[in-house]
Amino acid sequence: MKFVLLLIGVIAMAVSGHSDESKENMKAYPPAGEGVRRFVLHLPPSQDEDEMKVELQVGRVVEVDSANRYFFASGIEEVSIEGWGFPKYVVEQLGPMAGTRVAVDPSAPKKPTFVRQGGDPYLIRYNSRLPVVVYVPVDAQVRYRIWKADGEGQAMESN
Repeated sequence: MKFVLLLIGVIAMAVSGHSDESKENMKAYPPAGEGVRRFVLHLPPSQDEDEMKVELQVGRVVEVDSANRYFFASGIEEVSIEGWGFPKYVVEQLGPMAGTRVAVDPSAPKKPTFVRQGGDPYLIRYNSRLPVVVYVPVDAQVRYRIWKADGEGQAMESN
């Protein structure tokens, strides 16, 4: 019984250490400059971090019609912080908004919608020991989603 309690205590200290380590590593990340906002995400520790990814979504809430699909023409750049080697993610500008051109009734109401950057989802490694730090223009927002692999990989047949 004492062994089980000791084991639980060691695991609890290790788990809490990851969160503290992520916050301690914030020293490497400079504050946001003028016209820039810095978003920070501290990921909780997980036993399956090698099977997980974080999707970063940068965009803005815009009034749009519901018939068309919209996106911003810009990208996220991964930059290594000099002297530390930690990654930070930078969006210099959100770029122009583009979209499909489906005709809609001019009197149809528009609704506020989060319009994100176009292209493939931007996936990064899940790592609870480092914060995810994203620098974006002041008028942009950052959202994220956590992706997790579903079990073992499936074998393919050769042909």
